Amino acid sequence: MNKRRRLVFALGASALAAPLGSVAQQQGKVWRVGILYSGSRQSAIDTGRYPAFIESMRKLGYIEGKNLLMEERYNSDNRQLSALGAEILHTKPDVVVTSGAAPARALLPAARGIPIVIVVAFDPVREGFAESLARPGGHITGLSAMLDDVFAKHVELLKLAIPKLSRIAVLALPGDADHLAALQKIDANARQSGVRAIRVDVDTQKGFEPAFRTIAQERAEALIILGTAYFVQHFREIAALALKNHIASIYSGREYPNADGLMSYGPDFVDNYRRAATYVDKILKGAKPGDLPFEQPTHFYLTINQKTAKSLGLAISQELLLRADKVIE
Repeated sequence: MNKRRRLVFALGASALAAPLGSVAQQQGKVWRVGILYSGSRQSAIDTGRYPAFIESMRKLGYIEGKNLLMEERYNSDNRQLSALGAEILHTKPDVVVTSGAAPARALLPAARGIPIVIVVAFDPVREGFAESLARPGGHITGLSAMLDDVFAKHVELLKLAIPKLSRIAVLALPGDADHLAALQKIDANARQSGVRAIRVDVDTQKGFEPAFRTIAQERAEALIILGTAYFVQHFREIAALALKNHIASIYSGREYPNADGLMSYGPDFVDNYRRAATYVDKILKGAKPGDLPFEQPTHFYLTINQKTAKSLGLAISQELLLRADKVIE
């Protein structure tokens, strides 16, 4: 073999070897993905959120115990999120997935550029997570739920369910900045409809019974439940207390009517977790979070539990039933 052929052969061999070596290195890589969830792990499983994320990751080629290591932290008390976030960051994850804004804020002081994917963000721009939805900048991206508009819509739906509605209680967590913004939207919309909105805070140490005593004292006829994973894990208790106190209630996620709540209107949060896996995949393949647009929901789902309506003595109008994506009989 002459020198020229030997050189061509050597260059060809090296060109082939480089990609193969790169592929082998990627195949041997174990990706570390953190999850910081402001609720219990059992709740994340029961609602289908965690399984949707893991299944979507599996379809994208990430298998736990093979090339995926999950660092998970769950807690119902937002006051402990910072400590749990620090634990996750100490493991040096490649990306962290959070259930909402509160966990994301808990991570920020020590994140130091580690990519964060928010699965449910009220308004990423207002919350300071993104410069714009199209181009977030920084190291945070994810999915926007546009919940400010959703919660305002809840007033309209409750008014249709109870035409003579005059007082709506709004279940919130004290100190939650997102809840404060949502309350302002709800209050403005309620006033336009001639309805008074009454904020009722839940003390996570005392549970929901004191909150429902306040709702009864305020003579509220309906209840809007603001978004938080803590409320999600207590859906059955909330729905039971609402029924016991003869309160029509609504939440943004479809999990609530499935737990015997009256109604829900909002995005499909389980699908958000499914879609969050595609963000993680892109980031692990080299995409910068700041270049990945915050996705907005393309559809809002109305679900009505007719069994609960009948137990409350409510005759849901045909107009409202026809608007529903799903009616639970």
